[in-house]
Amino acid sequence: MAEKIQKIPVDAREYGNKRKKQGMHKKIKRIAVLSDTHGLLRQEVVETLEGCSAILHGGDINRREILEELGRIAPVYAVRGNNDKEWAEGMPEELELTLFGIRIYMVHNKKYRKADLQGTDLFIYGHSHKYGEKTEDGIRFLNPGSCGPRRFRQPVTMAVLEVEEDTGAWAIRKIDLTEDTGGSPAGVTAGNVKRTVEIIIREMKTGHKVDAIAGRLGVEQEFVEQVCRIYVTHPGVDAQGIINKMEVSALFERR
Repeated sequence: MAEKIQKIPVDAREYGNKRKKQGMHKKIKRIAVLSDTHGLLRQEVVETLEGCSAILHGGDINRREILEELGRIAPVYAVRGNNDKEWAEGMPEELELTLFGIRIYMVHNKKYRKADLQGTDLFIYGHSHKYGEKTEDGIRFLNPGSCGPRRFRQPVTMAVLEVEEDTGAWAIRKIDLTEDTGGSPAGVTAGNVKRTVEIIIREMKTGHKVDAIAGRLGVEQEFVEQVCRIYVTHPGVDAQGIINKMEVSALFERR
């Protein structure tokens, strides 16, 4: 089997300095863990990938060129996501590998994971765009979140797995690339958000473009883009389902 690594959580702005300090005392191998890039490879992500021995991608890559760019930095191990269409035919939907002694299992949507995770040290998945870490029955579960186009005001995150070469001990470092976790988008209020989403869906179905919809409603174009993307990629979802996925209600509560 191929070999893979793990990650550690930290603010991206502090990551470079910490990495240099650690390197002075211990031999550390690093593996980048990312998911849901959706056609965008941010410069901050590229900088974080420097010095990593491997890159693990949890799917929803959207463009072959993203894999090619990543491959110029380090070996890439990726699984196919629900938004990886014809170009990704032949890409595995599940992947098992061992890196630096860590037994890793990957799938894009954890709903479709294999039933028996016995023998797995680290389970990596994506799809939700929400960073998450937990341990169950001795297995570490990791969703690195999304470091592609920002879904409304959700954080932009990835992870780096750090492994001590001498001992094999490993840890996960969360990398938060979010510039601003500010409040609700312009033109959207707690009182009108559901109606706004319903109108966006209706306008999209009648063929109107994102910029035209945003202009007519007086809301941010990014908000309209995110609503349309979720509607297209989650068949059957309604306005309330989109609001839940975008965590809009939580944003109003933070104000």
